[in-house]
Amino acid sequence: MSRVIVCDHPLIQHKLAFLRDASTTTKDFREMIEEVSTLMAYEITRELSLEPVEVQTPVSKAQCYTISGRMLGLIPILRAGLGMVGGVLKLLPSAKVGHVGLYRDPETLKPMEYYVQLPTDVQERELLVLDPMLATGGSAVAALDVLKARGCTQIKLMVLIAAPEGIAVVQKAHPDVDIYVASIDEYLDDHGYIVPGLGDAGDRIFGTM
Repeated sequence: MSRVIVCDHPLIQHKLAFLRDASTTTKDFREMIEEVSTLMAYEITRELSLEPVEVQTPVSKAQCYTISGRMLGLIPILRAGLGMVGGVLKLLPSAKVGHVGLYRDPETLKPMEYYVQLPTDVQERELLVLDPMLATGGSAVAALDVLKARGCTQIKLMVLIAAPEGIAVVQKAHPDVDIYVASIDEYLDDHGYIVPGLGDAGDRIFGTM
């Protein structure tokens, strides 16, 4: 079964309080999403492999380390995932960015793919799938399905707030995908909102409340 890693760094938890606050403005919410995403990316990349390298300093040669292994890719789930991209790119500026767009079918209520654009070498990259909220898990599972159908094997899911129900759905469908969260909240209400949550992340990022 995949791991669920809670990024409980004090700075992340501090900023999460402002994201939850209903009085936080669109501008501040957008900036805070980026800041939390940067901090979470720092935690997620802790396990990147290193290789030794010799560097000439102004004084002498030094034995140092650089990141080795697979290149990285960011896959935001449209539209709310876009709010996290800038924050992660601050830490990983050379990462390539793909996009997966999904909408909910009004009859079946299942997520439907409407847009997919991925880097040409996506199969060779370690991917971070970005979405602020993991509620029912439907969108996350659909996005992971899209990536695996295209040959991607090294994937992690990065969300700010998750419901236990959504975590269970993703783990059942994709037991090989680790899930990184800033908070695991209490439950989903009858409308599919995470409680206590922070409302609709996409609406708050783009000011479409």
